Amino acid sequence: MGNFAIILGDLVLTVAGIAKFLLFIYIILSLLISFNVINAYNQFVSLIYGSLYKLFEPILSPIRNLIGGGMGGLDFSPIIVFLLLEFGARFIAEAIYSLAY
Repeated sequence: MGNFAIILGDLVLTVAGIAKFLLFIYIILSLLISFNVINAYNQFVSLIYGSLYKLFEPILSPIRNLIGGGMGGLDFSPIIVFLLLEFGARFIAEAIYSLAY
């Protein structure tokens, strides 16, 4: 199971890296739209933001409900999801890598 476990562990880390990158794009787009830097009615912006919204909002909203209103209107749920992706993917990948040896 050696090579398969290494490939599977790398796949877990790659998928988590892509998810973190997309979450970062979602956070930046949310900030730019909320400060009216970019137009939310632009078709391309609406397509990208809508897709990312549908991808991440089911993950972010339960965390928002769990931590409450935040501190001073700041939303810490993307940071929590980012950290969960980072450390969760590392933990899972290390567990899979341990099967290779």
